[in-house]
Amino acid sequence: MKIGIPKEIKNNESRVSLTPGGAYALIQRGHEVFVQTQAGVNSGFSDESYSKVGAKIISTAEEVFSLAEMIIKVKEPIESEYKLIRPNQLVFTYFHFAADEGLTKAMINSDAVCLAYETVEKPDRSLPLLIPMSEVAGRMSIQQGAKYLEKPQGGKGILLGGVPGVKPANVLVLGGGVVGTHAALMAAGLGARVTIMDISLPRLRYLSEIMPANVSTMMSSQYNIEQFLPDVDLLIGAVLIPGAKAPRLITRDMLKLIPKGSVLVDVAIDQAGCFETSHPTSHADPVYDVDGIIHYCVANIPGAVPMTSTVALTNATLPYALSLADLGWKEACKKYADLNEGLNIVNGKVVNKAVAETFNLN
Repeated sequence: MKIGIPKEIKNNESRVSLTPGGAYALIQRGHEVFVQTQAGVNSGFSDESYSKVGAKIISTAEEVFSLAEMIIKVKEPIESEYKLIRPNQLVFTYFHFAADEGLTKAMINSDAVCLAYETVEKPDRSLPLLIPMSEVAGRMSIQQGAKYLEKPQGGKGILLGGVPGVKPANVLVLGGGVVGTHAALMAAGLGARVTIMDISLPRLRYLSEIMPANVSTMMSSQYNIEQFLPDVDLLIGAVLIPGAKAPRLITRDMLKLIPKGSVLVDVAIDQAGCFETSHPTSHADPVYDVDGIIHYCVANIPGAVPMTSTVALTNATLPYALSLADLGWKEACKKYADLNEGLNIVNGKVVNKAVAETFNLN
C-alpha cells in the first residue's frame, strides 16, 4: 500500500503522525511511505531520518495526497485540505466529528473512508488510540493551569502546591478516565488538594485505591459540583462520550460561584467542550476571560510537546496502521472489531451512531 504522511498545518500543531521507526516497520512489510518535507522536523525527526529507512520525501501536500492510498495524520483535515482528499482514500487520524459539522459534511462529500483514532474501541471499552494523547493532555492540563494561576498571567496568584504554612490550591477534576486520572496524579504530585468527580461508582472505588492521600473522590452531580465551586482554584474538564459531544457540566450561571482569577481547563474541547462558556483556542492565543474566570481551551494540547507526543502516538497507532496496510481497510475492519469501531464515514455514508445523532443524519 502507498501511505502518505503530510505535514500538519493546524495552528501550532508540531506533531507528525509517524516516526521514522514507524515508517521503517511499514516499509519492511513491503509498503511505500511518502513523507512531506519537514513534516517531522518539529518533533525532532529530519527528512534524512525518514529517507534513511527508505521513505520517499515529497515536496508538497498535494503530491502526498495524490500518491497515497492511506493518509495517516494527527489532527483532522482543515478546510484547505478538504479538496485534496479523494473518493475511496483511507484517512486515519483524530477526526472529532461531533465538534465540527463543516468537517463532517466535507468528509461525507469527499466519498473517502474516515477512520477516527478516537473511536477505535476494544471490547473492554478502552480507547487505545486516544489513551496516549489523553495521558499527555491530562498531565499538561495541570502544567498549563498552574501557569495561568500566576498573577502575571491573570490568575489569582496561587501556587498549586502551596508552601509550609500556606495551604495548597484546590483542584477539581471532572471525569475519572485517562485524562482525569493523569491530571489528578500530576496535581497531587505538585502538592495540590485534588478532588475527582465521576458518575461511575466502580471507577471512583478504583481511583480511591490507587491515588495518593491528597486526592479525594466524589460522585459527580450538579449539586456536588456547585457545592465545590466556591473553593475551586483550578478546574479540569475531562469528560468524554466516545464520538459524541461532551456534556455541558459548567453553565454560564455557575461561573458566579467560582472565585475570580480561577482557571478552567477544558480538555474536552475536541468534543465541543464541557463548559458552556468554552470555545476552541490555540497555542498561539490559548486563554480568554469570562466574568473574571480564565478559560484555557486549546484543542490540541499535546501538540505543545511534540517530541513526547509523536513517539507516544506512533507506539499506539502503528499496529493498526500495519493491519490496514497489510489487509486493506475492509478486511482489517472485518478481522479486528476495534478497528471497525473506528469507522465514522465510509464513501459518503455516516456509519458511527454518535456522529449521526449529533447532526441528525442517517
